[in-house]
Amino acid sequence: MSATRYRRFLKLCEEWPRDEAKKARDLGTFLRQRVASAFREGENTQISDPEKCDHMYESLVRINDNFYRQRFPRVRDTSFTGVTVEECKLLLSGNVQQMDEEKKGLWKTLMERFSKSPEDVPEKAPEK
Repeated sequence: MSATRYRRFLKLCEEWPRDEAKKARDLGTFLRQRVASAFREGENTQISDPEKCDHMYESLVRINDNFYRQRFPRVRDTSFTGVTVEECKLLLSGNVQQMDEEKKGLWKTLMERFSKSPEDVPEKAPEK
């Protein structure tokens, strides 16, 4: 029976999408690592709690099939902040440096300007 569970988890790992933008924080990568550690012996792995394993598998399948997204559709693809899906993905990807300088907030710009140490500021040439 554990061989069947192992094959089902492998099939789920194949279907689960990977987000290369998130690198080490990707749920698909994490899922693959957890399956590899849980089934170290492959099909011969003995599962201590088969009911818990089956419940976890069914939950992951519902997430992968967008069960909850279809059951509870969203009116808009933005949050209460007004940030779009693309902007949210950019922020969560860890590539915040790609944001333009104009998009910085006033507070952050002021903090950067006034937090420079005196050594960073070039000296003015003495006036003659």
